[in-house]
Amino acid sequence: MTYSLVWDLDSIFPGGSHSVQLEQRLTELKEQSQTYHQLIEQWTPENDADYQELQQILTLQGKISDGFSQCSSFITALSSADTKDKKAKILSGDLFSLLPAIQLAETIFTKKLTEISDEHWQTLTALPAFESIAFRLNEIRRDGMQLLSEQEENIINTLSLDGLNAWSSHYDTIVASISIPFTEDGQTLSLSAGQAFNRMMSDPNAEVRAQLFNEWEKAWSERSPLLADTLNHLDGFRLSEYKLHGVSDFLEKPLNYNRMQKETLDVMWVTIQKNKQPFVDFLTRKAQLFGKEKMDWQDQDAPIILGDLKEKTYSFDEAAEFILENFEKFSPKMATFAKDAFEKSWIEAEDRPDKRPGGYCTELPETKESRIFMTFGNSINEVATLAHELGHAFHSSVMWDLPALDREYAMNVAETASTFAELIVADATLKEAATPEEKINLLDTKMQNAIAMFMNIHSRFIFENSFYEARQKGLLSEDEITELMLDAQKESYQDSLGTYHPHFWASKLHFFIDDVPFYNFPYTFGYLFSMGIYAYANKQGSDFEDQYIALLRDTASMTSEDLAKKHLGVDLTKPDFWQAGIDQVIKDVNEFMALTEEYIK
Repeated sequence: MTYSLVWDLDSIFPGGSHSVQLEQRLTELKEQSQTYHQLIEQWTPENDADYQELQQILTLQGKISDGFSQCSSFITALSSADTKDKKAKILSGDLFSLLPAIQLAETIFTKKLTEISDEHWQTLTALPAFESIAFRLNEIRRDGMQLLSEQEENIINTLSLDGLNAWSSHYDTIVASISIPFTEDGQTLSLSAGQAFNRMMSDPNAEVRAQLFNEWEKAWSERSPLLADTLNHLDGFRLSEYKLHGVSDFLEKPLNYNRMQKETLDVMWVTIQKNKQPFVDFLTRKAQLFGKEKMDWQDQDAPIILGDLKEKTYSFDEAAEFILENFEKFSPKMATFAKDAFEKSWIEAEDRPDKRPGGYCTELPETKESRIFMTFGNSINEVATLAHELGHAFHSSVMWDLPALDREYAMNVAETASTFAELIVADATLKEAATPEEKINLLDTKMQNAIAMFMNIHSRFIFENSFYEARQKGLLSEDEITELMLDAQKESYQDSLGTYHPHFWASKLHFFIDDVPFYNFPYTFGYLFSMGIYAYANKQGSDFEDQYIALLRDTASMTSEDLAKKHLGVDLTKPDFWQAGIDQVIKDVNEFMALTEEYIK
């Protein structure tokens, strides 16, 4: 079977950034928002005896939410696939200019919900029409307790367009100008940030990796004054907003968003910290296999090629078939879904200039589809990334029939299905290993994820925590920010690397997202949560599929702790669950260390 490397966007809105249908949907969204505002202004809870007006408001709210997501996903897809698409950037501005009016209506609505008496509220949320979304309604009412006046909230939301949102958009503009020079076979090429990153971290040639890393650091260093301004003002705006709402703890919002207790977050990191040594040993051993005393930053994801081993590569079509075959063993429904994604060209995988770096999956709720963005490079890493993003898409698909409010799952559990899908592929490749050398190579590939979660992501959390603490006192220079990044990396990696990535803070999009701060710890949560689910799946066998789907469908309607208790019977506030997941990874470390012993003598 041959699949397209380029996604189909015309089936969403034909005509790309000049789509007439997109313009019509934006106009319709504006009209729906005005109607939404009118309905809310007219609504008086105490006079809505049968709650028909409330149901009407919630129905329209869902349509607006889905429409906004549909348009946003499409516009983001356009700018990701072609960073030079200037019209897409204008469209993004047009779309987000609708937000203040929608947010004002939601502020009025939320404040009206908070004015309902507790007794009345209990009666309302117990009714069949609202019972299924009661959890989300309770969250909205809770958050409404912090709201300022409608006028003040509207001012903040309006200023956000040229404040928080603008600084995030400014980062994208700077990234689009990044070009990394690379000399190969006597010719100097100009690589996009995405192309350079892929080769820098995974090319089997150490000289290529070193050359690209030097140019990469240089490129981000040159732009660090601009990026320091961007980060200072983006997070400064966010901290000012917190202060206005009486929020003193900058972790309160991300924890509430992820429906996690602080106790859960703390015990997760403490348990990881206590288990760092095996992963330090792994990095040291890998460095030794490369003929070094300590690992260099750009070597972390580099393949280990021992003996006569030729690292296995996959064409896009081969990767698709491998994923489908192994998804089928765990969940025929997941395999069927993934096959549809390939056949309907939902995936942008072509390696070409002018694409943004990284990969993601985005939801299109109005057409009940997803789109996956990545740059496929034929290695097992890209196969894993492809499986990861398909996991995200599958998660969305099993919730398409639910009300919009019950589809708003948080980032930490969003990583559940994606990491689970990635684990399926990693273990499948290990089982196919024909020689010790191949097994070493594949164990290393699997361990790259663990190193990312326990070391790299941890350093991001430490950095962002330190940055927010410092930013509360004033602006930071690019040198101060870089120093915080270096300190965080050394602490997280326990000084096990020979070189670090000082300007990682500048190159990492996640620090500049205007939506959810601390776009880091949810990855590690999702990784270890998925380890628990994967172990559970292996025990359950054929009975697992329906249980798994039931868990995914609950991800937006309860806390993380309740989700784990209901479906896995575990307590996330205790170290036992986290230790059990880490122990599974340490088994891979131990096998790697045993297999590589003879190569360092």
